[in-house]
Amino acid sequence: MFSFNMFNHLIPRVFQNRFSTQYRCFSVSMLAGPNDRSDVEKGGKIIMLPSALDQLSQLNITYPMLFKLTSKNLDRMTHCGMLEFVADEGICYLPHWMRQNLLLEEGSLVQVESVNLQVATYSTFQPQSPDILDITNPKAVLENALRNFACLTTGNVTAINCNEKIYKLELRVMEAKPDKAVSIIECDTNVDFDAPLGYKEPERQVQHEELTEGEADHSGYAGDLSGAPIASAGAILSP
Repeated sequence: MFSFNMFNHLIPRVFQNRFSTQYRCFSVSMLAGPNDRSDVEKGGKIIMLPSALDQLSQLNITYPMLFKLTSKNLDRMTHCGMLEFVADEGICYLPHWMRQNLLLEEGSLVQVESVNLQVATYSTFQPQSPDILDITNPKAVLENALRNFACLTTGNVTAINCNEKIYKLELRVMEAKPDKAVSIIECDTNVDFDAPLGYKEPERQVQHEELTEGEADHSGYAGDLSGAPIASAGAILSP
């Protein structure tokens, strides 16, 4: 005998004007239709279903709509914005980097809850590869990429698009202020870079000639992401 209770986990619930439900999550490549949706992979927004919009419109939700995504069984969390409401019933579509942060496979359940986040005032990113040092003006690249994001979550590893190439899992959010999760929509925020993962400070060249008294040794100069000197490999690299 079938019971309608078996579908309760897919029915949106409202707790004091808060939207909360579970959906099966898939990558955007699974979205039916002729349109190219590669834009989803370049940002931090998801695609939900039309019935979710109906539910949200009945609530006193602060705009823009922001959501917390949770993989409860794995105790993983991220935050996102909303791109469109065109998904099939019971399904939402996530960027690949977001599913990886949540450790979710195709078709896994994800908890979606509406949230209000404070506006970011400061954030620190750690590039996951020294390759970012080869990019001209990485701060400008990051600022341009973040226009496609709505939130930052401390501990998440995001993917950004640079020079027509997606650097997957390129930047880890090391710190965000004033909270661990913040909104970055239409805000002025200070951004810093930590030393890239795997970065090693250039070794000092062996001096074959003794320095004369009072002479300084400048052979160990190291530059940050903007070309300015830094104290050590572990110092924050200010763009």
